[in-house]
Amino acid sequence: MGAQLFNIGLTGLNVAQAALVTTGHNITNASTAGYTRQQVIIGTNDAQYSGVGYFGQGARVETVRRIYSEFMNAQVLEAQTQVSEYTVYADRIGALDDLLADSDAGMSSAMTAFFDAVQSLSSSPTSLASRQAVISAAQAMTARFNALDQQIEQIRSGLNSEISGAVDQINQLSTQIAKLNEQISVAQSISGPNRLANDMLDARDRLIGELNDIVRVTKLEQSDGSINIFIGNGQPLVVGASSFSLAAEPSIEDPSRMEVTYTAPGGAVLRLQESTLTGGTLGGLLAFRRETLDEAQNALGRVAIGLAEQFNDQHALGQDLNGALGTQFFGSISGTALAASTNDTVANAAVNVTITDSSQLTTSDYRLSFDGTNYTLVRLSDNQSWTAATLGGLPPAGSPQGFSLDSGATTLAAGDSFLIQPTRKGASSIQTVLTDPRMIAVAQPISTSTPLTNTGTGAISAGTVTSTTGLPLGGPITLTFDAATNTFVVTGGPGGTLAYDPSTESAGKSFTFAGQGGFTFELSGVPRNGDTFTIQANASGSGDNRNILALASLQSDTATMANGTTGFQGAYAQMVSAVGSKAREVNANLDAQTVVLERVTESQQSLSGVNLDEEAANLLRYQQAYLACGRMIDIASKLFDTVLQLGN
Repeated sequence: MGAQLFNIGLTGLNVAQAALVTTGHNITNASTAGYTRQQVIIGTNDAQYSGVGYFGQGARVETVRRIYSEFMNAQVLEAQTQVSEYTVYADRIGALDDLLADSDAGMSSAMTAFFDAVQSLSSSPTSLASRQAVISAAQAMTARFNALDQQIEQIRSGLNSEISGAVDQINQLSTQIAKLNEQISVAQSISGPNRLANDMLDARDRLIGELNDIVRVTKLEQSDGSINIFIGNGQPLVVGASSFSLAAEPSIEDPSRMEVTYTAPGGAVLRLQESTLTGGTLGGLLAFRRETLDEAQNALGRVAIGLAEQFNDQHALGQDLNGALGTQFFGSISGTALAASTNDTVANAAVNVTITDSSQLTTSDYRLSFDGTNYTLVRLSDNQSWTAATLGGLPPAGSPQGFSLDSGATTLAAGDSFLIQPTRKGASSIQTVLTDPRMIAVAQPISTSTPLTNTGTGAISAGTVTSTTGLPLGGPITLTFDAATNTFVVTGGPGGTLAYDPSTESAGKSFTFAGQGGFTFELSGVPRNGDTFTIQANASGSGDNRNILALASLQSDTATMANGTTGFQGAYAQMVSAVGSKAREVNANLDAQTVVLERVTESQQSLSGVNLDEEAANLLRYQQAYLACGRMIDIASKLFDTVLQLGN
């Protein structure tokens, strides 16, 4: 019986020692990131039968297990990856929002200053100083467009570097996870399925957490203890002891845009869709570029293109101080078509993108493809598509997009595709090309006059020019009223007659000479028989400010952009507002997910984290057990000595 008591005490010592070691391990790792609290599982040894019943044989250590919940850990991982995504997104969009809305760096003040200078010139159309002020304000405005676009490009370049860095980190972490998978599999195959390599499991979970902070992952545990890791649409990143590499490579459509590629188990290289790589810093970077940066740069380019095209169009209808028709004020801007790197390099086809109506431009990019028979154009913002047998049929007349396409002297090959960016380079391309202040077309090239000899109350307006076809006029056009027929007889120009009934149309009636520069004028009042009006070339437009007033009115025109729904300032304000709204949305999501992460982390740590007060109590408890077992062994030893003495 003494020997039995001794053995029981010895098993108790071993159990208490194991519990003390585990408790000490918990205490020393209380601040270790990713550490999961461990617990000794104690079992009872098989009892020994005797004539009076079964006597116990003490205790044994079954295993040391982690206090771990896969469900809680999955909740933490999901919250962590979303917080990481929103944190990166919020940081990048905040910087862009500050840039666009800044009064010094943004476009609002520069456009306002330019149109203020144009408005001032209307008050003194002959002033060379005022004319120079318009050119200087235009140069400052176009320089601001260029600088703002350059800063956006710098943001884009920085994103490329960050995406490459994130991919490198993913590869490093996946390699380490694969190595730990192998070590855990070997360790647990030796110890058995119920004896886990706890510290290695913690190390692997910590690496998975770091990987999940970069990109959302899903995991699947295997029977040998290894974990397979998947990203995107289910592409395996880690399978057992093997890892598969990602790479950041230039897009086949846009070499300036880094995209993520994946080397599949068979060795094939796949290009992963951006929308499938969500969560983490990589997901945040890709989402910011896709949802906000591209849209903002396109919107900025659209404003630049619209302002340049429509100002040029109106300026061309005017007349400068030299008596010549207006020339280009801003340089022409075209869209861009980027050929895919997979195109037929032998054919070397190209596509030209010509802006036809800036008021109809969207802020979307497009994808053009040719299958050998038909051309297909897809608007990427909503995947609206159009198909035509000829390139000139896209976009179709029924769905104008503000641009036209042609391939010049080249012919597309079957399988060719192009990324069409009508507005992306607008802000970087806009330039002020007019430098001579005398060449600002302030006046209009046609004037009207009323002789003092007229006896009626008839009047003719100053008129407006909508086309320069047929200008300048070769000679005057005279309108003579015939009261008998209620018509004006036209002498010169297009000739013919103009019907005008003073009894019903004295409030005003408009007429257009389409063949004479698209000249529109209005007749009003009650002319007498023989009264005349004259339309002639504007021989001296030095005091005429009609065209500069038309140019100034472009600022307040609310139908110049977005299919006639807004103006230049409004389009820019919409862009700034969209970025600001998205920034607020992302920050709100970040705040919400941060709270969720705090809550699920608290729940997870309440189960798996080390509580030093609890461990201190365990130390005392296991210490008392150790001392008690030692006392038991001491008693067993004394009993054994007593038995020996009795034998003597």
